[in-house]
Amino acid sequence: MSMGEIEEFQNKHKVDLDSCNEDSFVVESGFGNVIVVDNLPVVAADKYDKLVRVTKKIFGITEENCLWMPVDPETKISLGYSELAIQRNNKKRLDSSHILAVNSFDDIDRFMKLSADEWASPEIKPYTPWENLQQWLTDVKARDQFVVRAGNDTEIFWNDPMQSGPDPVYHRTSWSDSFVQWSSYGTYLATLNTQGVDVWGGAGTFGHLSSCAHAQVELIDFSPGEKYLVTYSSHEPSSPRETHRVVLNIFDVKTGKVMRVFEGSADEFATGGISGFSWPFFRWVGGKDDKYFARIGKNVISVYETKNFTLIDKKSLRVENVLDFSGHLLIPSLLSSLVQIPGKEELRKKNLFGVIDCKMYWQGNGEYLAVNYTKTRKSTCASFELFRIKERDIPIEVLELENKNDKIIAFAWEPKGHRFAIIHGDSPRVDVSFYSMRTATNTGRVSKLTTLQGNNAASALHWSPCGRFVVVSRLNGQLEFYDVDELQTMATAEHFMATNIEWDPTGRYVATFVTSVHEMENGFNIWITFIIFSWRPRLPSFLPAGKEEEISKNLDKFSKKYESQDQDAAAQLHEKGRQNREMLQEEWDSWIKNWKQLHEEEKLEMQQLLINGEASDDEAAAYEAELVEVEELLDVKEEADVPWEFDQE
Repeated sequence: MSMGEIEEFQNKHKVDLDSCNEDSFVVESGFGNVIVVDNLPVVAADKYDKLVRVTKKIFGITEENCLWMPVDPETKISLGYSELAIQRNNKKRLDSSHILAVNSFDDIDRFMKLSADEWASPEIKPYTPWENLQQWLTDVKARDQFVVRAGNDTEIFWNDPMQSGPDPVYHRTSWSDSFVQWSSYGTYLATLNTQGVDVWGGAGTFGHLSSCAHAQVELIDFSPGEKYLVTYSSHEPSSPRETHRVVLNIFDVKTGKVMRVFEGSADEFATGGISGFSWPFFRWVGGKDDKYFARIGKNVISVYETKNFTLIDKKSLRVENVLDFSGHLLIPSLLSSLVQIPGKEELRKKNLFGVIDCKMYWQGNGEYLAVNYTKTRKSTCASFELFRIKERDIPIEVLELENKNDKIIAFAWEPKGHRFAIIHGDSPRVDVSFYSMRTATNTGRVSKLTTLQGNNAASALHWSPCGRFVVVSRLNGQLEFYDVDELQTMATAEHFMATNIEWDPTGRYVATFVTSVHEMENGFNIWITFIIFSWRPRLPSFLPAGKEEEISKNLDKFSKKYESQDQDAAAQLHEKGRQNREMLQEEWDSWIKNWKQLHEEEKLEMQQLLINGEASDDEAAAYEAELVEVEELLDVKEEADVPWEFDQE
């Protein structure tokens, strides 16, 4: 850009900004608020207007004359750059061939006036190695970490069963304005504030890694492979002419760079069906590779690739009356389709009738999928369609409950297995049924294992991450620990008013806690300042499924070498407990000794205050006791005279 073009823009800039609507555009003095966007496509005159419209849409420009895009005066071809009044982002991908480069107008003006003699090469900072972000997984005791946020404090602990309490790792006050959240595999910890999201990592230091700027952020979601972070904010209209806006950003976790912005009215982000907006908004496809993500729209499913954050094949998948989708599966109201991504090849479809909504439940390994349909707005059907995803032609099997009028309260797959559980019936007297996708003679048929009848107020199912064990929770805080292998209850417990139940990643421990507000029968509200409890997730096992089953069956043999360590740890814990009891006993004996000494001192002082200063061993002699009787009239009642004859009747 030449100096003449800069002067031309300065003159043009003053006129154009005056014509902008004051409600939608705020002008500051000088050119610090003006940006220059380079690397726009070079287009001919017939495509100039279209390029202006696209650029204005990207940068949220709605008023006329707020954008100036210069062209060659002779050829009328755009010069490939534009100056915008509102800065949006830098290095935004416009298409597969053009990535926008955004710079401050003042910086460009300053650099153009900079002489060669003033330039100096930037200083290269020495490389400083960063802490291994997976170091916490190498803990010699194989312990897990968890984070607790209560009040204004956030604390991270080791869960050490061989100690009397958790082992503190890190503590910080005012670390977050709302909540904190682990990434998918526990590598990062995100904290939220009014300006956006900060990402931290490490085993004990939790150093700052990156910042993702998003004002008034409300919700966040990490991609499965931890490469990207999705942020959400909702903005109420400030004037009658505006609408309720929703903003979603996708950031690169390591750099904090925004990769894609989705912005529009709240209606544009409704996810279909009867549920409205749901979170997480984007569904990631492709597992931990984070290659694709998708969103639902009106009669469309839009699938994007993270290579360039654009639509696959530059168009959305048209699906009439789409209600919901999950992973590879798309569910419209009259057709159920299984679509392969990224090729968009339809693998399986089935006609549906009278369906207004549905719920989909994926098994942890993606081997099975259960779908439950809603045909009225009051209840769901007491039947499921079960898809065997990894079998040839993806066979579908229909499971109908014995009582077709039962309401579905909860459904949950065994994370890595072939079993699932359903809570069904009319609350509070409901049943809990367990099923398997295999039978003893046929691995391709679903079979019922057992039903726990009359399970009072059962409301949720919590499978162990390793399978086999499940916790059935009730609304009154009662818990039932059930062994699905043995089909028997192991234990029952109670945590009054508990609202959350979380298994640790290894399936060895269960945490129950209260995070909400409860209204008591006496009308008082108890405000719980305990906000967050979250186990730190682990990376998935690298062992094949067969090897994990082998280790599980021969656990006693593999665990022998750790028994001596456990015995030593138990002995140390016992010794620590003994020392603690001795310390408490010594404190008690010291308190008793001091109390007796104080009592003797007070006794001596009292003796000196006796009559005539005479000492006496009998403290009662210094006092006289007198018994006084007092009569008190409790009540006086007047009654009218009643004739004797009437009284006899």
